[in-house]
Amino acid sequence: MNDLSPFAERAIWKDAEMLECVSIIPEVPNVATFTFRAPSDALFNYLPGQFLTLEIPAPGGPVYRTYTISSSPSRPRSISITAKAQDTSIGTRWMLDNLAPGVQIRAVGPAGLFSHMSHPAEKYLFISAGSGITPMMAMTTYMFDLGSEPDVVFINCARRPSEIIFRERLEHMASRVPGIELKWVVETPDRFAPWTGYQGQLNQLMLGLMAPDYLEREVFCCGPEPFMLAVREALQGMGFDMERYHQESFQAPAATAEELPPIDDTVPEQNATAEISFALSGVTASCAETDTVLAVARSSGLNIPSGCTFGLCGTCKIRKTAGEVHMVHNGGISDDDIAEGYILACCSHPIGAVEVEV
Repeated sequence: MNDLSPFAERAIWKDAEMLECVSIIPEVPNVATFTFRAPSDALFNYLPGQFLTLEIPAPGGPVYRTYTISSSPSRPRSISITAKAQDTSIGTRWMLDNLAPGVQIRAVGPAGLFSHMSHPAEKYLFISAGSGITPMMAMTTYMFDLGSEPDVVFINCARRPSEIIFRERLEHMASRVPGIELKWVVETPDRFAPWTGYQGQLNQLMLGLMAPDYLEREVFCCGPEPFMLAVREALQGMGFDMERYHQESFQAPAATAEELPPIDDTVPEQNATAEISFALSGVTASCAETDTVLAVARSSGLNIPSGCTFGLCGTCKIRKTAGEVHMVHNGGISDDDIAEGYILACCSHPIGAVEVEV
């Protein structure tokens, strides 16, 4: 009996073979999805979340750019990358301006460690910003294609609703599978288009509302480094086990464990001691790094006006004149205030010796 399967005896693509572009789909401004097939009709085998390195024949000589694969290995006949051109882009700009169906390009890979399949869990929390959504799209599509109901809270942050990449495709999957829960966060709404979702910067309050069971989830994060730092700080402040946190950098996707950039965040340590000098009151108090400035002030008989006590209202804003604190707020203080030395006492933890104007 002949095997009529479309995959019968089909070879697996190796990067010695060129890729041939078969389609280009505009996503949002300056973002497009490029889909490739193997000229030999070989299949693609990789983990959802991995990346390809493309050799781009830009003017002046080839440049090499790494892109996360936005398609899923559950659809092995083609492979796609979704790229965003920045103002200074060379490779991606060349692709947007020159790549067309029929053009062949050399690629190396797939490679990378950032995949939910490397960290099996019952529940996942995917957090991304901008084009950092691409590995999350691949992993979610893979789960969707399995046919069973996953448990994923999918958070993506964008400047405005019209810039959310893959929004329609993800909402289509979520409408068919109850286990995919989408949460969009935008900085500002589009004109003449009311927005009823989350607005502002992602913070602890939003995370707690979006995924109340966050402590039970395996977290994957991708986006610019300042964004990932804010996510890490929020999770650390909420008592999350950071052994279950995984991230992929825009700049440095890692092919091996040795290439993983270290996460060297300054966080309060339970057994570390600190000291706070309240300069205007002439009081100095010893404490643990996990204590807040507000709590130490109150235990020392000092009054710092406060309201919400979780970094939202800004009532407890004071000036720090020396030392360092670890502060994770929820929007109650501006970047300009922070640059001028202000902190929120309710959510600031002293690291070593600190002096404040109280």
